[in-house]
Amino acid sequence: MLTKELRSKIDRVWEAFWTGGLSNPITVIEQMTYLLFIRRLDDLQTQREQKAAFLKKDIENPIYLPLEYELRWSYFKNADPDVMYRLFTREGGVFDFLKNMGSREGTFATYMKGATFMIPTPRLLAQVVDMLSQINMDDRDTKGDVYEYMLSKIDKSGQNGQFRTPRHIIKMIVEMVKPTPEDIICDPSAGTCGFLVAAGEYLRDHHADELLKPEVQKHFQEKTLIGTEFDPTMIRIGAMNLMLHGMDNPHLVQVDALSEDNAGFTEKATVVLANPPFTGSLDRDAVDPKLLNIVDSKKTELLFLGLILKGLQLGGQAAVIVPDGVVFGNSKAHQVIRKTIIDQHLLTGVVSMPAGVFKPYAGVSTAILFFTKTGVGGTDKVWFYDMQADGFSLDDKRTPISENDIPDVVTRWHNRAAEADRTRTDKSFLVMVEEIRRNNYDLSINRYKEVVHEQKQYDSPETIIAQIEALDAERRELLEDLKSMVLSEVLAV
Repeated sequence: MLTKELRSKIDRVWEAFWTGGLSNPITVIEQMTYLLFIRRLDDLQTQREQKAAFLKKDIENPIYLPLEYELRWSYFKNADPDVMYRLFTREGGVFDFLKNMGSREGTFATYMKGATFMIPTPRLLAQVVDMLSQINMDDRDTKGDVYEYMLSKIDKSGQNGQFRTPRHIIKMIVEMVKPTPEDIICDPSAGTCGFLVAAGEYLRDHHADELLKPEVQKHFQEKTLIGTEFDPTMIRIGAMNLMLHGMDNPHLVQVDALSEDNAGFTEKATVVLANPPFTGSLDRDAVDPKLLNIVDSKKTELLFLGLILKGLQLGGQAAVIVPDGVVFGNSKAHQVIRKTIIDQHLLTGVVSMPAGVFKPYAGVSTAILFFTKTGVGGTDKVWFYDMQADGFSLDDKRTPISENDIPDVVTRWHNRAAEADRTRTDKSFLVMVEEIRRNNYDLSINRYKEVVHEQKQYDSPETIIAQIEALDAERRELLEDLKSMVLSEVLAV
């Protein structure tokens, strides 16, 4: 949990970028990410120096050689702004050192190719370095919270919000899926890696003893988390997000997930958690033909469902956020993908979310599909939940409110066997698959939910007319009294 003082420091860092001429939130996050990594490298070097001094040995795997010490955070943070800026921008300087690290120090360094230093002035660089130096980054939880708070600025920015899924929605989905240390968890549209971070944190919270075993910890660090993302900036941001949460070596791949370059993503994951891009449309020639065999469409939201089915191992489960059009669209492609999930695999649940969940940058209504890859069908009954509140107002401000269905969603999901007696007027209920088939595989909750209309009694037309006439007579009487009063005043003058 971030303190008010720490939030204030981060806000000042952000404001310094803003007033210094960098107003694009993604650019700001990227530049801060570079600085955080540079600071982390210096911290790692210090730890190795202390270990070497204690053991009275040479430094093992030094990050900085003696001639490179001026590139360390602890060296340049106190330098004159102009000197610091030259250290960053000159050939062989701080930023070149960062870009040329390759895979020496974890996942993040492998994605520095093509990175650009964009802090425009020595003054701004010195301001930001000084502010970041004042933030205690020793604790893993604090580091993760700091970065999450920085990323929350994207939510408020509007134009780049497509990269962010609300943290409380991600947490809800992870709690519903309940991943285990044996799982291989993938997000094929990773963005800032929010789903992967939340999954990793869930494993730490619920399987702490298991993760103490060296072989389990190795699997957790190197094989548990998989993400694909096309945008190199988002890969860097996502990698830093994972690293600051203590997940140093996730398998992140920079690739167009729907292209043939990603054809190897076949039966890789046991769990998929995703919020794929909405409303996108691709050239058919750019799409992996294997996906077109599953769903013949140009729409990204449908193609990603095909990709997820392809990428899951048999028995693997998925939780995917989709726009409402996916659940009720009547095109052939829409019906085919729903039919495939229901008839060839196992659809377990549909959670309908209110339209304001993704505000302020999108007002689209969405749903979460929960399904398991079986290859032989198995859908018997589907659990529906009509989420009406998520703990925040559904306007652009998204301020906290008391109404929140999320705890009820999670509880009822894990007790679905007890939902058989629920009626269609309740927030959650079960629908038999035969009924869904009769409705052309429509998964819109409004297709099945029953609304109770409250019956109101009104007076008869005769009574209402009499009441209006009485009011009219009273109005005329009052008007006559007012005229008399005015006339009396005039005559008195």
